[in-house]
Amino acid sequence: MKFALCNEVLGDRELADQCEYAAALGYRGLELAPYTLDELPHKMAADKRRDIRRTIEASGLVVSGLHWLLVIPQDLSITSADVDVRAKTRQVMCSLVTLCADLGGAVLVHGSPKQRWLPDNAADAVTARGWAFEAFAQAAAEAEACGVTYCIEALAPPHANFITTVAEAATIVDEIGNPALRTMIDLGAARANPAEAPVEELIAQWLPSGHIAHIQLRDRSRRGPGQGDDTFAGPLDALVRHRYQGWLAIEPIELAPDGPTTAAFCAGYVKGLIERHR
Repeated sequence: MKFALCNEVLGDRELADQCEYAAALGYRGLELAPYTLDELPHKMAADKRRDIRRTIEASGLVVSGLHWLLVIPQDLSITSADVDVRAKTRQVMCSLVTLCADLGGAVLVHGSPKQRWLPDNAADAVTARGWAFEAFAQAAAEAEACGVTYCIEALAPPHANFITTVAEAATIVDEIGNPALRTMIDLGAARANPAEAPVEELIAQWLPSGHIAHIQLRDRSRRGPGQGDDTFAGPLDALVRHRYQGWLAIEPIELAPDGPTTAAFCAGYVKGLIERHR
């Protein structure tokens, strides 16, 4: 297993400084939030894409993938009743797939809960869910063409009211049936959802089935792994037991006391857990 740092943790630094610092801590990759790279990342020029990739790889790191996909531009939604909004959102999704491939990334993580919200009316919610399926199917087709994997992320209420469990995400993956579309497990989101199974059981159920293509690590308190009350030895043991070979992306949202300290603490904590199996 390889572990990557979600780059917004060091978002107050220039990219080259982020890379130098992360590499020195033992990270092997960066999981990039597109909004940190450009005002319109889905329209980023080819030369800037090459420069970003060169900068990261010059430090000895690689791009593991992209997440926080639909933060910008504003007012995106895969479930909006506005056909133009949906069309624009799908175009952004597909463009970010291409960006991920150009940067050398392997996976995209589609969280973006505000941009997939279902309306309260039951009939309208069914319609909106169908629109979401269409968006995921289109992104999956682009991912297949680009040789990357598009992952649907389950997020716990109240942050999301649609795709709140790994089983729900897996159902969408199965219904669309494109091998480039899969799901993933965010340990913090899974543990924050009382309707979700324990994370070791999620790994045992969904990793052997081929549904899981990515893992994100954070405490349910939204701090980094090891910084809250959650333990991570059990889930990492389960990942090893089921032969997970993908990325472990460290994704703290609450940075205490700050980003660099959080990145350093989490690197040591996760590295120690991985070393137990070597």
